[in-house]
Amino acid sequence: MELMTIIYILLLIIFALISYSIMQLKLAGIKVKDFWSFIEANQMLDKLYAFSKRYQKMSPQEQIIFLMEAEKVFNAFDKVPKMIWEEEYDKYKDVLDTYKNIKVLRWASN
Repeated sequence: MELMTIIYILLLIIFALISYSIMQLKLAGIKVKDFWSFIEANQMLDKLYAFSKRYQKMSPQEQIIFLMEAEKVFNAFDKVPKMIWEEEYDKYKDVLDTYKNIKVLRWASN
């Protein structure tokens, strides 16, 4: 009986914490889906940041993949306030600069 009571209390606490988190996101004007895509994009930003260091050695196919993934990251980051991702700004800026450089190189080659 005591074990069931503890389990119910823990479930209640977990439910309350999840509800509180969702409420905080709603109050900040962020949709839960947008926040989740931001979390996934943040992970992708780390990978793109590593690629951005060697963009001049990328093959044309790698450049296209980089451009497509970077656009997804930019879209996800645009949906959340900057104060949430200001720690990642330097990586974001490096990826954006690489994105611009690849776009210019591809435009110049056409």
